Amino acid sequence: MDPKVKEAIFRQVEREPFAQKFGLKLMDLDDGYSRVEMTFTPDMENIFGMAHGGALFALIDEAFETASNSHGTMAVALNLNTTYVSSPAPGTRLTAEAREFSRTSKTANYDIRVTDEKGTLIASCRALVYRKGTPLPFL
Repeated sequence: MDPKVKEAIFRQVEREPFAQKFGLKLMDLDDGYSRVEMTFTPDMENIFGMAHGGALFALIDEAFETASNSHGTMAVALNLNTTYVSSPAPGTRLTAEAREFSRTSKTANYDIRVTDEKGTLIASCRALVYRKGTPLPFL
């Protein structure tokens, strides 16, 4: 992976207001791969006291965003299909890993999985991105 791209994406995630709001931390990044972590806090609960799907989706989307832009060109989401499997316990550290499994000049597909500290599957996602072919604006 281009070190300039890697450094720039890490820097942008640290500055991103949405990532700050949810405590999203980019932990690892490579070509077509990203690992992002977040702690499930009480303000992320739904009306049943379980993890809100929107909070879990925020974690998924951050991993998707960083993995799909890791090639140094702008990529934007076209479709995400998410399955929520289980709800984590409060205070659990969650990890989303996004892995690219196909890429063309215009699109790319990703498998994204959210697990807890014990490796329990919390959510899974298949995602499609449109690759604009323009350099990342913050490089």
